[in-house]
Amino acid sequence: MAGSTLDKSPRGSYAYSMATDLIIIGGGPAGYAAAIRAAQLGKKVVCIEKERVGGTCLNWGCIPTKALLESAEMFRKMVQGAKAYGVNVQEVTADWDAMVARSRAVSDRLCSGIEFLFKKHGIERLQGTASIPAPGVVEITASDGTISQLQASKILIATGARTRDIPAFPMDGTRIIGSKQALTLPRVPSSMLVIGSGAIGSEFSYVYSCLGCKITLVEALPNLLPNEDDEVSKTMERAFKKRGITCLVGAKVESVSSSESGVKAHITRPGKPDTDVEAEVCLVAVGVVPVVPDVRGLQLTERGFVQVNDRYETNLPGVYAAGDCIGGVMLAHAASYEAVQAVEGMFLPGATPKKPTLVPGCTYCHPQVASIGKRERELKQAGIAYKVGKFPFQAIGRAVAAGETEGFVKLLFGSEHGELLGAHIVGEGATELIATPQLGISAELTDEDLHAAIFAHPTLSEAIHEATLAADGIPIHA
Repeated sequence: MAGSTLDKSPRGSYAYSMATDLIIIGGGPAGYAAAIRAAQLGKKVVCIEKERVGGTCLNWGCIPTKALLESAEMFRKMVQGAKAYGVNVQEVTADWDAMVARSRAVSDRLCSGIEFLFKKHGIERLQGTASIPAPGVVEITASDGTISQLQASKILIATGARTRDIPAFPMDGTRIIGSKQALTLPRVPSSMLVIGSGAIGSEFSYVYSCLGCKITLVEALPNLLPNEDDEVSKTMERAFKKRGITCLVGAKVESVSSSESGVKAHITRPGKPDTDVEAEVCLVAVGVVPVVPDVRGLQLTERGFVQVNDRYETNLPGVYAAGDCIGGVMLAHAASYEAVQAVEGMFLPGATPKKPTLVPGCTYCHPQVASIGKRERELKQAGIAYKVGKFPFQAIGRAVAAGETEGFVKLLFGSEHGELLGAHIVGEGATELIATPQLGISAELTDEDLHAAIFAHPTLSEAIHEATLAADGIPIHA
């Protein structure tokens, strides 16, 4: 490491001098974003990651999942929809091995990109498991058991989260699996039980159903995608059922047992008889828990997350944390934001770090789902007067031309001042379209501001304009 000296400790480990400005534990979206930002500020940075940089998101989460989704969507369109577009195809088959290989190649490419950025910015990357035995000291245990130590004035914990372990359905990696195993199954199973209908459960349900797997999706809460707007959730449930996915909402999986031939789950629903569901594989997608390194004296929340103050600093001076390990909005883009804010708070004089308050949520099945800001039920509970603008994609020329008319744009405005409070989109391109209302809320735009904007024709984004007009009863195309 440039500018550092190695000192051999009495017990045989090695310690760097204080030449390092920042040590980051974890190389995921929070860790690598923090490393790059600190390097941009002229700081010497070391990032410690036990696997490959990119974290769960690039290696086993967001990116490879979306690559599989694209393959599944391509197959669905070729098999189910090509004829409607005037395209005749024959003997279309899905090559699962090739799909998985493409998914892994996409992940590898982006991880290599992060490694290149580390080299570009002079960031040192070390592989191993890190702990903090004393203030300003990070101990690294390599895979061969070798122990070394680093010292720095500031340390950032960015270790993320992992799939939650649930005793009622213990994962064995073969019959009862998590999202990581779902990315690389040896073949497409004939049937799959999916527990949990958040983004992970819904996305994998869609992927495998496109490839001919019989899906039973179980959600304990009353709606699929329970964190989304109620109308959006109902639209998704109808779409999934139309595609042959069995959706059991308001249902609880009491237990799952596995055998050589598959799994068997016992499911209860209030007011309905208990049922047993059998499948070849069970995917557990019911949330995550924080990954916290061994840090002497570190204070955690009741749920086990790292506790931080407004500057992302823990109870230990000089030790900070950001990303999924501190809880809150546990999404990759929120983690990156937090990490950059934490670093700027450390090293930019006068900087006041911010916490993420306006974070878009996206689900990449078909139709896509995206949201930002307040949900309608929240406004009702808070007693806030509001007006709703809703417009269907079936009345948008670009959507009709594309054959993607499912879904709608729903915008929520304050009744008195017309300020944009929330946006909920279900349909083609929803995850891209959400950026417009996000900027609208951030800039405190009103319905009148959006009325005055000219949206290009023909585009899917016209649905945003029409929904704004609909809030005031003056849509053009309805």
